[in-house]
Amino acid sequence: MISRSNILLTSIIVLLIAIILLMGIGVIKTTPGTELTEGEQSGDVAVAEVLVYQGTKGVAAEDSGFTANEIENINVYERYNRAVVNITTEVLDYNWFLEPVPRKGSSGSGSIFDERGYVLTNNHVVENAYKVNITLADGTFFGGEVVGTDPENDLAVIRFDPGAHPLVTISFGSSDSLRVGQKVLAIGNPFAFERTLTTGIISGLGRPLKNDKGIIIRNLIQTDASINPGNSGGPLLNSNGELIGVNTMIYTPSGGSVGIGFAVPVATARRIVPDLMKYGFVQRGWIDIDPIPLFPSLVRYAKLPVAQGVLVSRVEPASNAAAAGLRGGSPNQVVRSGDSIIYLGGDIIVGIDDEPVASIGDFYAALEQSRPGDVMRVRVIRNRREQTLNITLETRTRSTG
Repeated sequence: MISRSNILLTSIIVLLIAIILLMGIGVIKTTPGTELTEGEQSGDVAVAEVLVYQGTKGVAAEDSGFTANEIENINVYERYNRAVVNITTEVLDYNWFLEPVPRKGSSGSGSIFDERGYVLTNNHVVENAYKVNITLADGTFFGGEVVGTDPENDLAVIRFDPGAHPLVTISFGSSDSLRVGQKVLAIGNPFAFERTLTTGIISGLGRPLKNDKGIIIRNLIQTDASINPGNSGGPLLNSNGELIGVNTMIYTPSGGSVGIGFAVPVATARRIVPDLMKYGFVQRGWIDIDPIPLFPSLVRYAKLPVAQGVLVSRVEPASNAAAAGLRGGSPNQVVRSGDSIIYLGGDIIVGIDDEPVASIGDFYAALEQSRPGDVMRVRVIRNRREQTLNITLETRTRSTG
């Protein structure tokens, strides 16, 4: 007779054989999120990420159940969603007794780009904020501060102190060689749904768009990746997870996404972020004047020779503009428009370098990429004739915001 001990031993052996067979065909899975070794990460990234989810070595990408496109999406999200923060603000309002009262401000997203706690977001997300709150992917809450803002590109840098908390960062990529049709991914916090991923393509490049302050932001990236309220300030990424743009606004007749979103290209961020971190603003060149946009009643009243351009109301004495011969209006020809005092008879700026200037937005846009000390050719109408002046730019001390 077979002893009970033999039966028990036989059962254990059969069970072990079954376990080995199951592991061989990939039925038993390891816990999702298993860390890969450095050697595994240095190989095929797409396959490596599939191994994290399938849990068995040797599973090929085509056998994982995911398409190549899905693998790419999963890879980018898993690697970088922790680098996207949720930003909420508080602003000050006034009650009937003119006492300052805090109230809820705006909300948006941001990208951690420096392990010291620096975050890139939109200017309109933190505008007028007296208190900035930052929430990480794991729910950790920090108080932040605004380091620098640039209304002309709707960008801002904020900072929080992470202490010993480890941070995931997003690297700046390049927006110089983007192509229409290229795949992009957006991570943000739309409608307070944290860390949402949407995908799409680049629908257009070099788009100029006027924001609600009348400032024209140029060279925007247009995308059909869904961008909704709360996505503002979040990253637009390429397939490698590199930052190529900062989601900033949508075109919408209803308040929701209709597939036309816009992002500030990372080339702009690369150019201005160092200034925001160092000075709190962007050091741009400036023509030291009081610029007045032309409008129909002013054109008719002053019998101006052109209907579009920027009137030079005043030129700062001892400025580079004055030294170059730019002329302001006469104190004997003064009109009032709203709260503005306009001196008539001055030059009318109609172009800066190769850029036509038809509005105040064009004037600021023509100087947006300039630096103090640059020399620019300024075309003006004087005595109904056009002439060109070479003006060395000053440092701008005023904001367009």
